[in-house]
Amino acid sequence: MALEFSWAAVSIPVVHERFVSLFERLGVKDVQFIPAQVEGYAGPFFILNTLCTLRCIDDARCEEVQYFKPEDEQPEKVGEYKFIAGLRIDPTKVEGTRIFRPWGWTGSLIISEDLKQALEAERITGTRFIEV
Repeated sequence: MALEFSWAAVSIPVVHERFVSLFERLGVKDVQFIPAQVEGYAGPFFILNTLCTLRCIDDARCEEVQYFKPEDEQPEKVGEYKFIAGLRIDPTKVEGTRIFRPWGWTGSLIISEDLKQALEAERITGTRFIEV
């Protein structure tokens, strides 16, 4: 059986129709569901495209934050996040937002507590939650 939520290459979330139906019932905005095929599994599956990116990372509360420096030889990235451990966000910068990616660290997908509870209640497989 295929998971109803999984990560494809480069942090692309792939979700099953049950996930999509739940988000539609809950009136979740700021997302697109793009039809996709998962080789070897009956669908329907969708790529979850999150339309909201917020500047919300709380550098001081993260365990560790590293930024690109000139010596990293990627001048276009100087000052951007290079590594984050123990991600923490500033909740005052995300109030009312139910699903988003943090600006500068888009490999993370952050959802609100009500969506987390709904996914757990619906027993959507493949999800994993870490408080940020």
